[in-house]
Amino acid sequence: MKRRRRPASEPKGAPKWMVTFSDLITLILVFFILLFSMSQIDIVKFRTIADSFQQRQILEFYPSVIPFDDPSAEPEMESDDSQQQGSEDDQDLNALLSNIQSYLKENKLNDVIVATRTERGVVLVLQEQALFDSGEATVLPAAYPFLNKVGDLLTRIPNFVKVEGHTDNRPIDTYRFPSNWELSSARASSVIRYLTKTENLDPTRFIAVGYGDTRPIAPNDTSENLQKNRRVEIIITDPEFEEQ
Repeated sequence: MKRRRRPASEPKGAPKWMVTFSDLITLILVFFILLFSMSQIDIVKFRTIADSFQQRQILEFYPSVIPFDDPSAEPEMESDDSQQQGSEDDQDLNALLSNIQSYLKENKLNDVIVATRTERGVVLVLQEQALFDSGEATVLPAAYPFLNKVGDLLTRIPNFVKVEGHTDNRPIDTYRFPSNWELSSARASSVIRYLTKTENLDPTRFIAVGYGDTRPIAPNDTSENLQKNRRVEIIITDPEFEEQ
């Protein structure tokens, strides 16, 4: 009697060729990962191109939606224009400062009004007695000639003007001015009101700020120092200056 042979059992698991194939696919994946990791994507250019499709920019006005990589190309021309404009603004402010300083010297006002050039622009510091009675915010007639001069000069330049009111630390409590905050703000506003009305200047060029006694330039310990702190500052701003 013959014995029946058992059929050969097939090996368990995946075929041998599939293991080799998997290794090959893994190596290819690793290769592309390495390529991607070494590549650099300019996200700015990518977003610019994407936005250009959405906005449908007209090529006549936007010849290239991608910024120039060559610094000697178009952007440098814009930079030159900006530098030229900044130089002209600086010259205008220096000329304005020279005119004001000459006026102060001719009219012997240097004791109560100081004109300087800072990073903020042309700064005019006017002591209280040059503009107001003590505890009041109505511009005195004696101050009209100087403010008229300032207003006339402002008609020649487009710069923004900031007017700051300051007081000493002595408290005030009246019906009109319950504190130094109201007094300093009212004085700054009075100066702006006078300048805009007499010279018909654009009110949107001006800003009034009242600091009260929070920004003294001298200790409030003597009558002379108290007088220094009671002041109005007119800042004819430099367009290049950014206030923090």
